[in-house]
Amino acid sequence: MLTAFLVVFFLGTQIGLWLLFVKAGRPGWESLIPFYREYIITKLTGRPWWWVILLVVPIINLFIGIGLYIDFVRCFGRRSFLDQVGTIIVPFIVFPLWGADKTVTYWGASATEEFKKKYPYKKSATREWADAIVFAVVAATLIRTFLIEAYMIPSGSMERSLLTGDFLFVSKINYGPRLPMTPIAFPFAHHTMPITGTKAYWDGLEMDYRRLPGLQKIKRNDVVVFNYPMEADEPFNRPVDKRENYIKRAIGIPGDTISIVNAQVYVNGKQGITPVEGQLMYEVTTDGTDINLDRINDMRIDGGSTGQANQYVFYLTPSLANTIKGWANVKEIKPLIYPKGTPEPTQDIFPQGADWNRDNYGPVIVPHQGWTVQLNEQTVPIYERAITIYEGHTFEKKGDGYYIDGAKATSYTFKMNYYWMMGDNRHNSLDSRFWGFVPEDHIVGKALFVWLSLDDKGSFFDKIRWNRIFMGIH
Repeated sequence: MLTAFLVVFFLGTQIGLWLLFVKAGRPGWESLIPFYREYIITKLTGRPWWWVILLVVPIINLFIGIGLYIDFVRCFGRRSFLDQVGTIIVPFIVFPLWGADKTVTYWGASATEEFKKKYPYKKSATREWADAIVFAVVAATLIRTFLIEAYMIPSGSMERSLLTGDFLFVSKINYGPRLPMTPIAFPFAHHTMPITGTKAYWDGLEMDYRRLPGLQKIKRNDVVVFNYPMEADEPFNRPVDKRENYIKRAIGIPGDTISIVNAQVYVNGKQGITPVEGQLMYEVTTDGTDINLDRINDMRIDGGSTGQANQYVFYLTPSLANTIKGWANVKEIKPLIYPKGTPEPTQDIFPQGADWNRDNYGPVIVPHQGWTVQLNEQTVPIYERAITIYEGHTFEKKGDGYYIDGAKATSYTFKMNYYWMMGDNRHNSLDSRFWGFVPEDHIVGKALFVWLSLDDKGSFFDKIRWNRIFMGIH
């Protein structure tokens, strides 16, 4: 269906351009050559020739291209709001119609006095507002899609590096803007309409994954926003770019070997960086007197009593743990580390059936594009999801071995790069330890800085965390 639509779009637009070029006194073949075609259009519209150079600049080329083609159809008397909308959205329909219409003629590179007399036109107040609104929506959508997007931290998985209620700007250009995979969608709504609760997109047209060149590749320990990969499963099964946004730290990049020993991450056999504000779950034992939970709340510490006498559990950074250790009624404080071989107590670990837990995990190799993995009982549980869900193949185990897309296979070569994402709040984070790798087509962008931070526990006067505004993210 998509291929047929693209063929119709291309052929219809090209036929229309050929006819319009001929109407303007140019050879029709000039409409067939990209960039040269646009150079001719600058001559037909009276625009500077160097606009063609701007057509190779990402983001800018969208504005220049739209403006150039709107000027082009204006030269044929197509000046109405609907004419402009048709030029942008359905050129494969309107261009051939105008090209075949004998009443449509070329009036020159500019709106000459004769043209103005023949087609007097003054924008109404309604048209002025409509143009302003359309421009604002288009500009904001392009900026949000290709440059920068606002994001709010919804949970505590990155505490205390990032706090619940932090509002961030996420850069799309650092890793390269991802072209829309579900292009027909309601502006500014991610996947659900705010009032009706219905889908904010139409999944009848889905595009293949494409990404424009970026300023950099994802570096180890970057804080990255990405689409939640488990939404590929039921009941949601949304398109990739409409899945929920998550934010984690890229602990592992393509090709890395990741392991966790007693809550310490190791990357390629070397001790990984521990976030300064990262948290673990600590068990606190008192001398019999209660801990003042109001004081704990004022310190913005999560946790509470275990239900056993003198026992508390809190999520703490090392510095906070040292602070509480100094309290007079605290006898002992220690991190709660699940020993090797202990089953994960709260939920399934990735992959299911592995004898691992959140604190003692792996090792696993993060796939990279072009890497070939041998298929066996050890590797299949780890990589089957990537092969089937993310790269779109069928996978079956039979008595004589493994079959991919119906053909027997002893190995598989990956088509995409993958990443290993973990939250800084290591004992309160749903991350790659529980659902595996994040494919490159799920990457949204790089977290840049906090532009606003709201404390839901704060009073009226201290609701805003002023010290976090414009704080860089590292």
